[in-house]
Amino acid sequence: MLNNDITTLRGISTKRAALYKKLGITTVRDLIFHFPRGYIDYSLPVKINSVNFGETCVVKAEVIRKLRPFYTGGAYARNSLSIYKAALNDGESEFLCVFFNSEYNWGKLLPGKSYIFHGKAGGNELLREITSPLFIEAGDPNVLVPKYRLTAGLTQVMIANNLKTVLPCFDEKEIFPDEILKEFSLFDKKTALEKIHFPESQEEAGAAKRRLAFEELLVLQLGMNMLRKRNRKLTGTVMQKQDLSGFYRALPFEPTGAQKRAVDEAVNDMQKLIPMNRLLQGDVGSGKTMVAAALCFFAHNNGFQSVFMAPTELLAAQHYNTLKAFLEPLGINVELLTGSLTAAEKKAVKTRVKTGEAHVVTGTQALIQKGVEFMRLGFAVTDEQHRFGVNQRSTLVSMGENPHTLVMSATPIPRTLALIIYGDLDISLLDEMPKGRIPINTYSVNTSYRERLYRFILKKAAEGSQSYIVCPLIEDSEAGGSNERASAVNYYSELKRTYLKDINVGLLHGKMKQAEKDAVMEGFKNGDITALISTTVIEVGIDVPNAVIMLIENAERFGLSQLHQLRGRVGRGEKQSYCILVTDNDSAYTKARLDTMTKTANGFEVANVDLKLRGPGDFFGRKQHGLPELRMADMAEDVSLVSEIKELAGRILERDSGLKNPEHEGLKARINELFSGVNEHGFN
Repeated sequence: MLNNDITTLRGISTKRAALYKKLGITTVRDLIFHFPRGYIDYSLPVKINSVNFGETCVVKAEVIRKLRPFYTGGAYARNSLSIYKAALNDGESEFLCVFFNSEYNWGKLLPGKSYIFHGKAGGNELLREITSPLFIEAGDPNVLVPKYRLTAGLTQVMIANNLKTVLPCFDEKEIFPDEILKEFSLFDKKTALEKIHFPESQEEAGAAKRRLAFEELLVLQLGMNMLRKRNRKLTGTVMQKQDLSGFYRALPFEPTGAQKRAVDEAVNDMQKLIPMNRLLQGDVGSGKTMVAAALCFFAHNNGFQSVFMAPTELLAAQHYNTLKAFLEPLGINVELLTGSLTAAEKKAVKTRVKTGEAHVVTGTQALIQKGVEFMRLGFAVTDEQHRFGVNQRSTLVSMGENPHTLVMSATPIPRTLALIIYGDLDISLLDEMPKGRIPINTYSVNTSYRERLYRFILKKAAEGSQSYIVCPLIEDSEAGGSNERASAVNYYSELKRTYLKDINVGLLHGKMKQAEKDAVMEGFKNGDITALISTTVIEVGIDVPNAVIMLIENAERFGLSQLHQLRGRVGRGEKQSYCILVTDNDSAYTKARLDTMTKTANGFEVANVDLKLRGPGDFFGRKQHGLPELRMADMAEDVSLVSEIKELAGRILERDSGLKNPEHEGLKARINELFSGVNEHGFN
């Protein structure tokens, strides 16, 4: 029944089903797992006079009388606003309850009866009001009322009523053995689902959330542990100790202690009988590519090829040039393979890869397409792994005899989240920046500063420096034409015609042809373009030391980690650099986020705030990291739960490594379902 279409439920018409579909709800299961975002708590009412104007409050009061409705423009006028009022008394003072265009709710109030209201306090000192309130009858035992994500036409009451119909039908077998339920004092699954939707207390709601989060995290942790074990087969690329001093001597700079430590950790792994699976995590500009180059050097001196996969052609080309500069003076041949090469060029590169003439191959997903064969692949690197998904990493690894793998990420990830998302990897941190990096000055301003900002760009241009201007959209049509400033195309046309007409301005976005993108980037790198107007296509991969200004329009539209990545595009040279965040959004949420950017340059601090404010479901953007969205688990809050679950997962797999015992049948089925895109044959 859980997989049935929701139209099979009583009370859900085809029209309502279409509304549910907008929320991603098409089956009975989808509806049951449409969890509340929170609850209205009617259990602690206050007196209306104790509440500040504009605050949301809960007030218990008796209906004294109902006032005649008032219609702005007359009862029959088009676009008339209907105002319905009732006089209430909370035992200390009389005040008004006001509804707009809601005769239905007003009609439910009966004089002489008491209700508990939830709404915004308004009115004035002489007569207080509570506007557009939700309410329950005083004495109603259901004092916690769920709040769901809605769409126009669906109400909280509709969703709650549909759930009351369907929850008794939930008949899925409990996947946790009794011993786990008892040890961790967990609700069974059916009770947890009932209590998450209709708790009788905050304690019940918390216990239901804990049970559902526990299941999400345990299934994910067990799956990642099993994936890790599956990847721990004997490698065909055991390497021997090599002298790396020649590599370090050839560098044009002194590597940091963190870089050397990361190289040592990886080199130790690469000398073992099982393949290395390591995450190299470091802030923007911390020197991850140098670490990868050192490991390519190590693999080459052991007689093995290396492959380096990046998510975009711009980033692949960046790494190609960097690796070439590091390795070709040492006699190591570096090649580039991307989709934009001609057929003849691709064929030539593939031939050199197959014969072993290509020692290090960089590229995009073109590397894992049919026809690419390595002579002796020993080391594989993926950059910005969250943009690929686990399956593509597995495909890359399958091109050798269990080669050693390094996953690089400049997206700072709080450690609790990294332990789950990268549960099949060991972790190396680059927590030290190269010497001589000048801190970037970061400011948050509104659009009244815009002309001053353009003058600042012109001033820096006169000094020989360059600037980025980033917009969240390509064309107005993406936002229904509602925000011209968000459109890179229109913004480019406007600035080129007005404020920045005296300097060379370039435009870069993801819908341009590769040749056009390459030409623009080449022009920016060599200084022909002074100001580059771009979408987030420049978030990663572009290194222009002469760029000193990062101006980000509509900064409220970007995630904090994304803003931090963009900021890392400047500050890469010897001049003072600036990141300027422009927004007219003055909400407390936006202010909290942008204040974080102005106060810290530490990517891990930024990531922790981002995670707390946005939650893990949106941390990387929708489904970018290739792993399932967590509906209940909150990585910012559930740190102790993650720790408990890691320990429990270890215990379970120690006793039953393949989850073959009947008591683990449900867990194994959930894991196979969750990892179906990664492990097509299942964990058998």
